[in-house]
Amino acid sequence: MGNSERKLKPRTPEEKVAILRRHLVDKVSVSEGCEESGVHPTVFYGWLKHFFEHGAAAFGPPPQPDKKIEARDERIAFLEAKLKKREEVMAELMEEHIALKKSLGEI
Repeated sequence: MGNSERKLKPRTPEEKVAILRRHLVDKVSVSEGCEESGVHPTVFYGWLKHFFEHGAAAFGPPPQPDKKIEARDERIAFLEAKLKKREEVMAELMEEHIALKKSLGEI
């Protein structure tokens, strides 16, 4: 298959790490690893650069949830509970209203 016929295949992070591992750990040459995986060497070196620039994050503390997002989620949960309670009360009132109309012979 020629270069013009190649389709770009999106790679998962796991696939990217596996391809990088073949070079870094298994000592497979870049050209051989790229040919086996169908990745252009320029793309490979971009992944390698990104891997080393962001590798420290793997050893750092886990990311903390954003306080604004957490507060928003709590507010949403509160409002959903309030809405559910309101719907239950409305259903109960409608039941009583229908029962009253039936007892008065209006229905």
